[in-house]
Amino acid sequence: MFKVVTPQTDEALTAYYHFRWQYLRQPWNFPPGSEKDEYEQVSEHRMVVNGQGEIIACGRVHLNTAEEAQIRHIAVHSGYQRRGLGQFMLNALESVARELGAIRAVTNSREISIEFFKACGFTVEREAPNELGLLKRQQMVKKLDDFSLLVMHPQWCQELQDTWTETIPITEHMGIKLHQYTGKTLETRASLNKNINIHGTMFAGSIFSLATLTGWGMIFLQLKDKGLQGDIVLGDGNIHYHKPITMKPRAVCNIERLKGKFNLLSKGKKCRLELEVEVLDDTQAVAEFHGIYWVLPKEDNK
Repeated sequence: MFKVVTPQTDEALTAYYHFRWQYLRQPWNFPPGSEKDEYEQVSEHRMVVNGQGEIIACGRVHLNTAEEAQIRHIAVHSGYQRRGLGQFMLNALESVARELGAIRAVTNSREISIEFFKACGFTVEREAPNELGLLKRQQMVKKLDDFSLLVMHPQWCQELQDTWTETIPITEHMGIKLHQYTGKTLETRASLNKNINIHGTMFAGSIFSLATLTGWGMIFLQLKDKGLQGDIVLGDGNIHYHKPITMKPRAVCNIERLKGKFNLLSKGKKCRLELEVEVLDDTQAVAEFHGIYWVLPKEDNK
């Protein structure tokens, strides 16, 4: 499973900066150390790691003003490109920017990455200063306070939220909300205050429910994407808890961790789907959920 983490130890920061240099500076023959600038201490740093804890993507964001965040240094491992990890990393940085209060994001893009940022909702505003005096760039901007930019297919996402509220009342009591959907990743959040136990942490049962509903929601949205309908039921679910939640309950499901044959529904057959959901306390991974769901066909699929 891919997950976004914050490099916090000296060892993790060293690996993070080396990865940045390796993919963003070394190809242009800049020396180690050139990947850093005067904003490192006031920036939020993030990296994506695989199941073995290896860095496969990185990025950084800092505030230029109270309302404007600057996103920089997004890089993806050459062995993991074209798998949506650049967008996965960008979404994580935009989420951090929103939490910092920014309503606008800017990035200075090189020629080779302009189309990527355009596909993610950015537009070219003006020419930016050359990077390290050599690499030509364009400043690109994106509004962060537009819900339609936070989620892909906002109508589907609203329908999912309404379905939860109307048919699964526990979501309202737990304060579970769809936070972000990119087409590849679904993130949900819950209210800690509505799920807190006598120890000041989130109930284990609430964590399980958050993970279960996140997996259910990902399947709901994938059915929409494929033009299929079905009744989604949980067949089996297992969760491994590592740490308590004391701050910000989050659950993330990535399409890479969803397995199954949706096309069985179009043949009038039920389909078995397997997926994994990562539960976090802010940016700290605290639990992993493995679920088996069944989708029962409806006549409209035929």
